[in-house]
Amino acid sequence: MGYGATRTLERVAASVGLLESAPVEFCAAQDVAYGGVLLAVPALLAMGLLQCSPALYTLPKGYYGLPSIFLLLALMALARIPSLEQLRYRAPGEWGHLLGLDRIPEVRTLRDKVKILCQETGRAAVWNTALAKQWMTAEQASEPVFYADGHVRVYHGKLTALPKHYVSRQRLYLRATVDYWVNAMDGKPFVYINQPVDHGLVAALRENLVPWMESNVQMSAEHRQRVEADPEVPHFTVIFDREGYSPELFEELWARRIAVISYHRYPKEVWTEAEFREETVDLVSGVNVKLMLAERNSLLGRNKVPVREIRKLAEGGRQISMVSTHPRAEGRRLAALLFARWSQENYFRYMRQHYGLDVLVERGTEEMPDTAFTVNPAWRTLNAEVRHKHAQVRRYKTMLEATSLEQLPISEAAVTEYQLSQGQMREQIEHLQSDLDAMKLQRKAVPHHVPVKDLPEEFRFTRLRSERKYFLDTIKMIGYRAETSMVSIVREKMARTEDARSLLRQIFDTEVDLVPDLQQKTLTVKLHHLTQRAHDEVIRHLCQELNATESLFPGTELSLIYKLGSS
Repeated sequence: MGYGATRTLERVAASVGLLESAPVEFCAAQDVAYGGVLLAVPALLAMGLLQCSPALYTLPKGYYGLPSIFLLLALMALARIPSLEQLRYRAPGEWGHLLGLDRIPEVRTLRDKVKILCQETGRAAVWNTALAKQWMTAEQASEPVFYADGHVRVYHGKLTALPKHYVSRQRLYLRATVDYWVNAMDGKPFVYINQPVDHGLVAALRENLVPWMESNVQMSAEHRQRVEADPEVPHFTVIFDREGYSPELFEELWARRIAVISYHRYPKEVWTEAEFREETVDLVSGVNVKLMLAERNSLLGRNKVPVREIRKLAEGGRQISMVSTHPRAEGRRLAALLFARWSQENYFRYMRQHYGLDVLVERGTEEMPDTAFTVNPAWRTLNAEVRHKHAQVRRYKTMLEATSLEQLPISEAAVTEYQLSQGQMREQIEHLQSDLDAMKLQRKAVPHHVPVKDLPEEFRFTRLRSERKYFLDTIKMIGYRAETSMVSIVREKMARTEDARSLLRQIFDTEVDLVPDLQQKTLTVKLHHLTQRAHDEVIRHLCQELNATESLFPGTELSLIYKLGSS
């Protein structure tokens, strides 16, 4: 039965199908490793870990029930266990104490459970959407604001030759798949959509992200009244970086009452410094800063799309330009919203470092949908040749301009040689330019994109299996949101968010004593003292706030009570 298994009769009953799931029964235990993760249980429940899951997921009869599996996966994420396989290096009996069981499942058993939960493709997306609706309803008190951006997940395996994408953090083109995320202003995630073949942020916004927002955004009653009363109040606002810059897209979205905020990709002339005024801007972190801002009305693109252009005067006289189709918000408010985009970048970095966001959780591939398009290999080959030829032309033109008669000694022979070399170089440039023009015409005649199913066999590829990845990433989203809600409590006693997160990670790694009281229907979790008295004071405040929630441990009637040490 494995190390730590003590509930023999129940395990035998489960093995012959006589037990729906093992009941959660806590026993007194001391110095339970990683017990600090139990402090996150109220936050996990508040984030909806077990609210929508019973309606979407079921498990056959067995010793480990659905709530225990979901709670185990969430606690693993908070304990920084990046994959299911890494669980084999944790003491099963110690972790069993945290769930009210004798031991946690073996890795093979847990993989089988997750496999059953992820049998139906698309179910994880439905679960994520249901959770996102709850999160948006709870958080969007005024006008809804969303941040959209892509995250590239590099693939180093050999099962399929995925298309190459530019990875900005490594400054290389690597085989990868792209996830497009929708986040809140403070970086908390709502949903993501996987794109095995990426056509850019503009296409993702037009075809996937904005339609999802339109279908699922829950406006408050107050904001709905404003939208109905004022035609210049948008339904919601979408914020993204320069990759999504498209005047045509801006126009399309505003026709549907959706405002955008982005950086100007092609700013024109420099504005005079006299136009800039000092403004007080409230950043997402709660800090007030003084910025030099100026604003004009501008027209973008061939269709002359009207936008508001706002510029920030930075150090050295550099001007940072941003554009928005939002007609009502103050300029400093728009600037603050766009500068908060870094919260989404910080989210990606934090999730990669601490939650294993890029970890490959399932080996295998699946066929691409028939509607999927990708770059034509023939076009890519011609495009590479065009770029190479263009570089040659540019190099010869640079050489031609760099050579001057004034640099040579004044003599008839030197002048003759100079004129000869210049003539030969011009002739070479004309020859290369002629070849370049012919190549461009040839490239233009070849389709840029073709269906994946029409690719030649040597260029055809499949996609990585996505359902299990999506399922586990949704649990990681819940874990991150739970941790962030606890950070907001810790920040009441600490100045910096980074310090608050570091303290929580230390708490999650700390041992606890478990003291169940069946008569009083309580489960007391006593956290061991940390290394500093100042941190202990913060933990007492956190425990006080968690106790006020009066949360019950899932599957029991035991109220969770948190204490520090012997207090």
